[in-house]
Parts: sequence; structure tokens; C-alpha cells
Amino acid sequence: MNRTEKAALLSAAIGALVMALKFGAFSLTGSIALYSDALESIINVVAAICAFVALRVASRPADDDHPYGHHKAEYFSAVIEGVLIIVAALLILREAYQGIVTPKPLDTPVIGLAVNGLATAINAAWGWVLLRRGRAWRSPALVADARHVIADVVTSCGVVVGLALVLVTGVLVIDPLVAGLVALQILWSGWTMMRDSLNGLMDQAASPELVLKLRRLISHHSEGALEAHDVRTRHAGSATFIDFHLVVPGEMTVADSHAICDRLEETIEGEIQGAVVTIHVEPGDHAKQRGVPVI
Repeated sequence: MNRTEKAALLSAAIGALVMALKFGAFSLTGSIALYSDALESIINVVAAICAFVALRVASRPADDDHPYGHHKAEYFSAVIEGVLIIVAALLILREAYQGIVTPKPLDTPVIGLAVNGLATAINAAWGWVLLRRGRAWRSPALVADARHVIADVVTSCGVVVGLALVLVTGVLVIDPLVAGLVALQILWSGWTMMRDSLNGLMDQAASPELVLKLRRLISHHSEGALEAHDVRTRHAGSATFIDFHLVVPGEMTVADSHAICDRLEETIEGEIQGAVVTIHVEPGDHAKQRGVPVI
């Protein structure tokens, strides 16, 4: 297993521990808000398993049927996570409605809050680590999983505040109302995750910052060429596909043109993690005929 797959498995194990703690907190109190928090933890575990499977598929090398590799498998994991989050939110909304109609008193709320607080602290630490690793390793599946964990932390903090208000005021309906707010926050998180993943499946271009960096690399390391144009990028999982046209003097030999391309490819792939570069070479006189400005 590579490092991203190991991180996904560890995320599933931590998610299972947190889920057990949160269901323990719910069983101690009977709180609908704590139930909503525990329900989201189930989704965390399932999502981490989905991420692991997707990462296993994405790590496969290119083959005859998939000559560009299997990188996009990670986006399917993120879409599935988004769907699961939305389903969880709808279930929580149902429980919140029933709690508003018939509010129930809480049992041992202080102990329940302490157990939930421990689970939240574990989740917060892991979510921070996972998000940093996912971004550093350019893994959409790990980033999606980390965002879900962090959303769970925010949810848990809201739940704690809500239950504290119940203890202070004695107004039982605050508990299901907090659960409803949690559900709305989860819905937004799920929608955001699905939107970002669908953009990846639709070959969304790299960020403006990365494109600017790419153009600077081409400009500074294309000695001997006349210009580069039609620069295009697209993300696919941890890979960033880059292609552009490189205009060289018409009298330049194939060997010299190839040397410039090799230098550019080596530089770009060294500076941009996961870059896959394709360069189309054009002679300067041909570029003029096409109306392309030549430096």
C-alpha cells in the first residue's frame, strides 16, 4: 500500500473509534443532537473505506483500456461521500422534527458531553493532519475525507453548545433544534463536496496560481524556442495534465527541439507535483502562416 492508502485505512480506524465514543455519548443522554453527531460518524467510517478503495484503483498504472491512468477514481469516492452526507442530513432532520414535536429530557448530560468532547478532540487532531497530508499529496479522496472530518468537528462543537444551553435554560426543544441546524450544515458540506468532485470529473482547469507558475516555468526554461501558446491544463486526481505548443526556429534540428522539450518537461514535472506534460513542436515559419505571433 502507498502512503495515501495507509492514511485512508487509518482514517477508517480513527472514525470507528470516534463513532463508538459518540454513540456511547448518545446512549448516556438520549440527546437527538448527540444522535445526529453519532450518525455523521457512521458516514465518516464509510467514507474512509470508499476513499481507500478509490485510492487503490487510482494507483493502478495506465493500461490499454485506460491509457491516461485511473486517477479519476478518487473523484467517484468524493461524490459517494457527498451523497452519504446528504442522506445522513435527511435522517437527522427527521429525528429533529420528531424531537421538536415531542421533546424528551436528557439523562446524565454532563458525562455524555465529556465523552463527546473526547471524540471531538480526536477528530479535530486527525482532520488537521489528514487535510495537510491530502493537500501535500494532491489526493482529492483524502482532502474530501478530511473536509468531512473537519465538518464533523464543527458539528460536534455546535452540539456541545446546544446541550450546554439545555442544561442552563432547561428548554428541551433546544436539543432537536440544534440537531436540525447540524443537518443543514451537513447538507451544505455534502453539496460542496459533490460540486468540487464533479468539477474534477469534468476536467476542470488547474488553479490560476498554478497556471501562472506554469507559464513562468515555460518562459524561464525555454531558451532556444520562440514562444509557447495554447497552454492547457486539467486535473485528474493527483495528476495534472499539461499540454502546449512550442514554436521553434524553422531551421532548428529535431534533436535540438527535442532537447528543449526534455528540459521543459523535466523542469515542470520537478516543480509541479503529479505533472504529466505533452508538448507539440511547431516551426516558426509555420506559426506565422497560422497567424500566431512569434517572439
